[in-house]
Amino acid sequence: MWLDRVKNAYGDDLEIIWKNFSLEQVNSKEGDDWKVWEQSDIGERRSLMSQVAAEAVRKQGPEAHQKFHLALLTARHGGDGRIALNEVEPLIELAEKVGLDGGRLREDMKDPELKKIVGRDHEAATEEGIFGTPTFVFSNGGSAYIKTFIPPEEDAVAEFEHFMAIASDRPYIGEIKRPQPPWPKGAMA
Repeated sequence: MWLDRVKNAYGDDLEIIWKNFSLEQVNSKEGDDWKVWEQSDIGERRSLMSQVAAEAVRKQGPEAHQKFHLALLTARHGGDGRIALNEVEPLIELAEKVGLDGGRLREDMKDPELKKIVGRDHEAATEEGIFGTPTFVFSNGGSAYIKTFIPPEEDAVAEFEHFMAIASDRPYIGEIKRPQPPWPKGAMA
């Protein structure tokens, strides 16, 4: 939601490529050989179905993926409720709500290759040392994880630019952490 505001301000001058990363895999107690994306029933996992749905929507084009991804983030982290990430119907309804072809999504989600894409994205991320979301990977090869609240609309671009200045251009800053609670002071007033 924050990055959507930033992307709207920057337009074609900012490229955002969303990749999959499974927190369920990272936090799994199943052992090193167990892979969430290799499980047969994607509905039994916490969020694998939503990742598969996002990859299926990507087949409808980059604009479709952007709309669905934003709607999914908003439905999960903003607004009144939290969409179930492991149920087909809410994901189909969400896609249709933003003007996408729900029938096509339902069919495309059956493609077993989509789970493999989720797995490849995740494994590539862990090879780069990524451990959580959101992690930004910059064009200069650097990366940074950030824990943030969604800034107010009027602060979205400035917040992004300050983050980029520290995170992408200052490789010697390894971690900034604010004491909590309360965190961040004044931001939730």
